[in-house]
Amino acid sequence: MDDLHILDAFVVDGTGAPGRTADVAVRDGRIVEVGTATGTARRVVDAGGGLLTPGFVDIHTHFDGQVCWDKQVTPSSWHGVTTVVMGNCGVGFAPVRPGTEGELVALMESVEDIPGTALHEGIPWGWESFGEYLDTIDTPYSVDIGAQIPHVALRYYVMGDRCYDDATAADIAAMADLSRAALADGALGFSTSRFYGHRNKAGEVVPGTHASADEMVAIGEALRDSGHGTMEIISDHIEQPDELAWIEHIARLTGRPVTLLSGAPMEGKLWELATRLAADGVQLRPQVGARPASVLMTLEGTLNPLRQFRVYSEIKDLPLADQRAALRDSSFRARLVADDQRVHRFSDTNTILSTWHRMYVLPADLGYEPTYHDSLAGIAEAQGIHVREALMDVMADGRPLLFLFGNYPGHLDGQVDAINHPQSVFGLSDGGAHCGVLCDASVPTYMLAYMTRDRPRGTMPLEHVVHKMTLDTARVYGLRDRGVVASGYRADLNLIDYDALRLHDPELVHDLPAGGKRIIQRASGYRMTVCAGEVTYQDGEHTGAMPGRLVRGGR
Repeated sequence: MDDLHILDAFVVDGTGAPGRTADVAVRDGRIVEVGTATGTARRVVDAGGGLLTPGFVDIHTHFDGQVCWDKQVTPSSWHGVTTVVMGNCGVGFAPVRPGTEGELVALMESVEDIPGTALHEGIPWGWESFGEYLDTIDTPYSVDIGAQIPHVALRYYVMGDRCYDDATAADIAAMADLSRAALADGALGFSTSRFYGHRNKAGEVVPGTHASADEMVAIGEALRDSGHGTMEIISDHIEQPDELAWIEHIARLTGRPVTLLSGAPMEGKLWELATRLAADGVQLRPQVGARPASVLMTLEGTLNPLRQFRVYSEIKDLPLADQRAALRDSSFRARLVADDQRVHRFSDTNTILSTWHRMYVLPADLGYEPTYHDSLAGIAEAQGIHVREALMDVMADGRPLLFLFGNYPGHLDGQVDAINHPQSVFGLSDGGAHCGVLCDASVPTYMLAYMTRDRPRGTMPLEHVVHKMTLDTARVYGLRDRGVVASGYRADLNLIDYDALRLHDPELVHDLPAGGKRIIQRASGYRMTVCAGEVTYQDGEHTGAMPGRLVRGGR
């Protein structure tokens, strides 16, 4: 007897092939039939023509601490994700010398905007090596999880307070040996940050930012020797020949996939190199997201543009309802319009908080594709009011403000082109991170509902989008047992009411340990999510099933 039959589903199987109507049979956590289900099953579900996809594989998350207390791994699991890869951007919690845990928490809090109080209270600690960390988090979940070796933690473990300096030959050898051990214990890869925006609380760029090519190659050799693992890199220098030279050397030397977070133009050197290497069978995969990097700004979030005005300090500690009332008071408004503007020590923060024509009211359709008319400058111009009055109106209404980084041209055509590029890989959800400024863990729902169905400027093929979020992402991290609805593959599945699928508005909640805050975003339209053959979510509600486990690389 089979465990589950899903009948009359429109199967989009993850390969990119055209969807087709079929039944799917599941037994012992595996798909055993796609076509016509025969025999009997303990549970039979009539899909009624509903969309059936593989479970989504999210390769760019920061759940490294959250998995210690949240075994549902939310909000990713609310959006059809059945596998997450964490330990990105070089930050994480192992290896760690006893007594230095606070240093890693501080770096994670600074780089990824995860409340340090939540991490201190929610993480049990007790490990030292990366393998011991994996053993600690090897517990039941509603999704599968996998972890990468974080360069920041590795450097701090080996070099201590020297971790911001150049590594010696002995340091490099020790880091390479520890990487080999971590890969043998099941790490899915290694990650590093060479991005100026990743800084500690003192304003210094994180350890490893200026690591030498020798250091990076030595760690790359550990991946080669292990026979598995992916290297993930975020870098400000991906258009510089020297940077691309050692990255190409690592990709060719190791034969392992390398994925670089890309904000580079499509005509840039990174994309040229990725195409050239692909012709030689070498994987260099620029990683792109559903939309440009962005932040949401609210009264209660991490970023609030009103804080740059001294007058706002008079009301900033009041309950939200009282703040909103003050923002509508004519005398307070007049004083704020006339107030001097504070200058933040980081120029990028000043840009985010006061570039009025790039600060948009979050569109009601949640398309994240606003125009000038949605910006504070456009609203003020249309209403004939001061732009600060427009700011106070929006903040009083409670609708988040959206800031899109980069040279956003008023549409996402360039983003669509990047996602469609044959060498790109879909990622950058940052699930579990940037708790006070965004919730991009919801991007699988966004891609299906907006990019394949609702986008006014033109949609993407459903089959292609599903492929980019399932089989393609799984293969980049060597997860060859999932991402396809086919006989023999893991039964990680989503049954979706495609027409009813939609995102809900972001909301800020205080559900982290120690009352820590985060922005979450829910969805409607997921009829059922299945992980390893067990139904984990039914109509958006968790069933209590915890079939997910730690995925160890090379196993």
